[in-house]
Amino acid sequence: MNEESRNNAELDQELVQRVQQGDKSAYDLLVLKYQHKIVQLVNRFVKDPSEAQDVAQEAFIKAYRALGNFRGDSAFYTWLYRIAINTAKNYLVSRSRRYSDYEVDVQDAEQVENAPQLKGLETPDSILMNEQIVDAIKSAIENLPDEMRTAIMLREFEGMSYEEIAQAMDCPVGTVRSRIFRAREAIDQKLTPLLD
Repeated sequence: MNEESRNNAELDQELVQRVQQGDKSAYDLLVLKYQHKIVQLVNRFVKDPSEAQDVAQEAFIKAYRALGNFRGDSAFYTWLYRIAINTAKNYLVSRSRRYSDYEVDVQDAEQVENAPQLKGLETPDSILMNEQIVDAIKSAIENLPDEMRTAIMLREFEGMSYEEIAQAMDCPVGTVRSRIFRAREAIDQKLTPLLD
């Protein structure tokens, strides 16, 4: 762990202790610090942005209620991630919905459309090929078992280390490596026919 990460973890631990001693404003600081990351994480699971905001808020509420039992065995951030993932999964199960299909919203599409440096770079063939690749990746990820999907998303989309993923998923690092390896294999199998 580098010095910045260590200082970050110590600050979080200090804030957690203040909350446990009754200082509610300390929790506000933790929410402000991690709100954006947690909303981004939940957005990977929950399709509708306003629903994702609600699920993220619910995760913070659950974390606040459980903070009295937080012992500091893992970093606060990792503990919060685990709560957010479980809250998002519970939400999806309760609504019988599938995971996000990563649609581009209209505003993003307009920004790309108006970017002069991108015009003229793509041919109809390359556009079709890119769409097929994106669809194949989405399909492969959507069809992965839950644990494999979560591991690959935390690694590839959130940039978490294997150790952080192991803590977030509450399993050994070797299991995380195996899940990510198998997830990548499944994605490669979907992509190989397109790239040959």
